[in-house]
Amino acid sequence: MSDRYARLVRMPVAGGVAKRVGLPQPVALEREGPFRGRVLLGGAGRVARSAASVLAAMEVDAATALDDPVREHAAAAGLGAAVFNPLAPADQRFKALVFDATGAELVELHRFFHPTVRRILPSGRVIVLGDGRRALEGFTRSLGKEIGRGATVNLVHVSEGAEERIGDTLRFLLEPRSAYVSGQVIRVGAGEGVPLAGRTALVTGASRGIGAAIADVLEREGAEVVRLDLRDADIELDITAEDAPAVLAERFADGLDVLVHNAGITKDRTLGKMPEERWQAVLEVNLFAPQRITDALLGVLRERGRIVCVSSLSAIAGNAGQTNYATSKAGLLDLVDTLELSGGSTINAVAPGFIETAMTAAMPLGVREAGRRLNSLRQGGLPVDVAETVAWLAASGLDRNVVRVCGQSLLGA
Repeated sequence: MSDRYARLVRMPVAGGVAKRVGLPQPVALEREGPFRGRVLLGGAGRVARSAASVLAAMEVDAATALDDPVREHAAAAGLGAAVFNPLAPADQRFKALVFDATGAELVELHRFFHPTVRRILPSGRVIVLGDGRRALEGFTRSLGKEIGRGATVNLVHVSEGAEERIGDTLRFLLEPRSAYVSGQVIRVGAGEGVPLAGRTALVTGASRGIGAAIADVLEREGAEVVRLDLRDADIELDITAEDAPAVLAERFADGLDVLVHNAGITKDRTLGKMPEERWQAVLEVNLFAPQRITDALLGVLRERGRIVCVSSLSAIAGNAGQTNYATSKAGLLDLVDTLELSGGSTINAVAPGFIETAMTAAMPLGVREAGRRLNSLRQGGLPVDVAETVAWLAASGLDRNVVRVCGQSLLGA
């Protein structure tokens, strides 16, 4: 279902009224195309030079902060950057602010962002490069709830020695395809990214909705995608069937590169009114089948294979009437934490929030509107937002990350 409220408040008169009475004002998010606009790079920690190299490779228009080390990093990386003067006219604006906070005193956050944050353009990006400190998490999550105008704020903790591995993540967070990812903490380790072109991918639950979008985006990136579902798919299979793991192991005997666990069902009811078969049916599809299929396919997963689980914000924040669903989707996060992998393979998860699908369109009006507005972007996401995040994780070297695709929901941290 289309978001009529969002369309209405984007009109001049209605938008002015909404602003005066304090109603949410969702911005039309930019979701397609390359990153375009000026980036301001600040901070002089151990990641600044790598960040400057990524920006130079993206051929963006960039400026640096006034301190000499930042300019030195930019010059060493081949970034022909101008120097930003905080006293410049307010019309000197930016599409993105990137700040290397590794090793920096916390006051440096204020010194960099205080004169610049109000210069961010609509659908802009703020990225803080961090060193594991929780203080940086509190800062970025709070700034994400302040910034508005469809802009996103994310924190990337970079492990020692992983400075040269930030490219995939920095590009993704800058580009329009990350439009609904905000308020996230992402951890970059030593893993190496692998392009999706020519790789074989299996996507479960791929005949419609989020699963179909995931398959489409992986194919766009050059992967050879096999779609699995109960019907209208390349493999028509009940993943809860006893022989399903063996069937898939035989089907991919020649090797598999990417496994996306997307198939899932809901059977909502409060726990006191939920019969055991209703509980068990959800866990069988959403959790037990993925566990069994993963075990069966580990033997055919090629080196530097990728597993991505589609969890849910309900797994993190909980949701009334969804004890079965939340339990199953949180169980997938246990899989992300504990699965033993080798050969440079990785496992990650996405946790969608309110995504505009046929399921959410069937919700009562009040519940649907609350889901749309209770996030920093004041609107629901689209299936493609989840798909783009899955594709990024499947191509990156990230491991054991859980990324919420929720517009920084006000629930669930």
